[in-house]
Amino acid sequence: MPSGLDTPPSAALDRPELAVVVPVYNEAAGITPTLEALAAQRDADFDVVFVDNGSTDASADVIREFAASRALTRWRVIAEAQKGTGAAADTGMRAAIAAGAEYLARTDADCLPREDWTASIRRALDSGLGLVGGELVPRHDEGLTWGRRVALRAAVEVAEAFGRIRPGNRSPEYRGPYMMAAGCNVAITAELYLAAGGFPRTAIEDLHEDRALVNAVRRLTNRYARRRDVVVFGSSRRVNAWGLKNTLLWYKDHAYRPEHVDIR
Repeated sequence: MPSGLDTPPSAALDRPELAVVVPVYNEAAGITPTLEALAAQRDADFDVVFVDNGSTDASADVIREFAASRALTRWRVIAEAQKGTGAAADTGMRAAIAAGAEYLARTDADCLPREDWTASIRRALDSGLGLVGGELVPRHDEGLTWGRRVALRAAVEVAEAFGRIRPGNRSPEYRGPYMMAAGCNVAITAELYLAAGGFPRTAIEDLHEDRALVNAVRRLTNRYARRRDVVVFGSSRRVNAWGLKNTLLWYKDHAYRPEHVDIR
């Protein structure tokens, strides 16, 4: 994979290694737009670790074939048998660190990072931040109306405001205020990831692993921030399947818990 655009080769050699981690479960039918979005990044100087979390479809083959067709030699697929977004994400992060990554970013297999996503992550982490929570915008290609997209974004803002006053997120042990950092748009230094203990190796039904990581980081440092320039277009398939109210209740400690949580 070439170095980032407008980056002299000598400068690229001095930059911290960046790796993107993508948990994957039965996404063969829909992952290609995500692959296209990652391949289209302006700053292309990064590795990608896809973590196949027990898929029963051809997800891994789709990824490998796409990478081979584009000569993306820094993309790889690894496996994690323990089912769960936390377990898959943690396996990918630790594999990336073992391979030399100093900066880590995560998105999900149904999300579309904006073309400046990796460049914006580098800029944020280069500024001295240890953890970055980006902006999550609903995808425009999944049938969600403009009005529902606006309502969803507003609901996310309200949820983040609630998180800052929520008793469970307020304690003298925390070195800074609560920050929402969706698992599909988060970046962290490898050093801080290890110090914080990483994503808990849990199933999505048991714990929101992104919130747990943020709170672990807050016990260690105040070098974290929300960055509006780090943008990912997230899937709205839960909203389409469950409705806005139930989706928000799901993210509120699983107050809504359907029989099947893996929406495809």
